[in-house]
Amino acid sequence: MINAILWGGLASSALLIGYYLAGRGLKNRTIGMVMGFGAGALLSAIAYELVPESALGGGGMALAFFTGAIAFFGVDSWIAHRGGGDRKNVTGKETGGSGSAIYIGTLMDNVPESIILGMSLALGGMINIAFLVAVFISNLPEGVAGTVNLIAAGQSQRKVFWMWMTLVLISAACAGFGYMMIQWLPNADGRFAQAFAAGAMLTMLADAMMPEAFEHGGKLVGVITVMGFLTSAILSFI
Repeated sequence: MINAILWGGLASSALLIGYYLAGRGLKNRTIGMVMGFGAGALLSAIAYELVPESALGGGGMALAFFTGAIAFFGVDSWIAHRGGGDRKNVTGKETGGSGSAIYIGTLMDNVPESIILGMSLALGGMINIAFLVAVFISNLPEGVAGTVNLIAAGQSQRKVFWMWMTLVLISAACAGFGYMMIQWLPNADGRFAQAFAAGAMLTMLADAMMPEAFEHGGKLVGVITVMGFLTSAILSFI
């Protein structure tokens, strides 16, 4: 379980790197390209790691996949109505937004990923490198965008740092929880959880991450996204 906690913390620690980069004048176009690369990597992880493992040919798996999408859409809509709808926007549009809504939204993005990391370690005996890299890269621009929007919403830099730090700790704990779920339920294989997470993550990518990447990175993001997809796909087969 300790390994799961450490890996989960490592994946989400990219938020802290994003916090650091947010104050270094990183160009929006660069952030958009990193976001596109991360989106491609996550798409590949969903396609080659989560969906095949969940065996979506069964009706139950398909239902879990769709339920994940609906669940993310519903919670994301709730968060948007409370001032966290533009939490991934790197231009800091959340000037009238809610810091708590932005934080909860970012936490919602990270929890399924962290739980799956922990479960994959328990099931396979080793961390899923492709999925880990995809989550880490996707968290970089999320850390930048979240920091910009939290500050625009009136949060101090010091408070934003500790918000991200607690989120990293929560994500690490979620990875440990995912690991322990498999230990507590020896007959569980995690397929329903993987299908649910895949649906939620795919909805997040289509709803927010990819539109933001193309808006700020331009048409070149299409090529960058393919590069991210290919990198994650290669890691999946190593």
